Amino acid sequence: MAVAPEDPARLGELAELADLADLAAEVTACRRCPRLVEWREEAAAKPPARFARQQYWARPLPGFGDPEARVLVLGLAPAAHGGNRTGRLFTGDRSGDFLFASLHRTGFANQATSAAIDDGLSLSDLYIAAVVRCAPPDNKPTPAERANCLPYLVRELCLLVRVRVVIALGSFAWDGAIRAFRDLGFAAAPKPTFRHLAETRIGPFVLLGSYHPSQQNTFTGRLTPPMLDAAMVRAHELADVAEPADPDTRRFGAPHSP
Repeated sequence: MAVAPEDPARLGELAELADLADLAAEVTACRRCPRLVEWREEAAAKPPARFARQQYWARPLPGFGDPEARVLVLGLAPAAHGGNRTGRLFTGDRSGDFLFASLHRTGFANQATSAAIDDGLSLSDLYIAAVVRCAPPDNKPTPAERANCLPYLVRELCLLVRVRVVIALGSFAWDGAIRAFRDLGFAAAPKPTFRHLAETRIGPFVLLGSYHPSQQNTFTGRLTPPMLDAAMVRAHELADVAEPADPDTRRFGAPHSP
């Protein structure tokens, strides 16, 4: 659709979308971490029987969702036979089933499932990203791998100028968010402690903690649907009352590609 020259707001919106698309292209082409490249490709070459005939994505995963989002959900990394297979974070695995059911119940998603990249899922006021963009062995990235990926999150936070609330799914995401805020110039001292429904303001952001919807947590009852729903409802509330961020400040000092 053509944009009228007299519509600068819409032109600016399209420019932001282009920037996110450019960043996504950089992410998906990344090969900076040899261990992660080997693992994601090995998972694709040797899938479990239930996925034996499927074509794996087997590349890093960019964030996705509403570019006008005020809430960002931050995970640890893609699953080897979830996002690494489907090409979208939290898609095609049990953690995603649990997460998107909650997002649907709380008004962030148009449907309760996320099975494939073309399944019609749409997010409203919410964006999903991860600290590490490739599936790591045993879900345990190394500090160096985290450092290689972190600039992608920092740049996403610069581009998502309306984000006010970051929901960290687990302590690894909590720590990654704090590191990303620090790289944007917003330090937290002393470092806030992670727990479910913990809240802390860091610069223009409110960081909100939630246990990760891993099977280890959901099967044991450490994280229940009402508990995750409570985090999402709280994110709605925080986004409504948070002070506007200064987009120019948010962009200042953003790193270049890793």
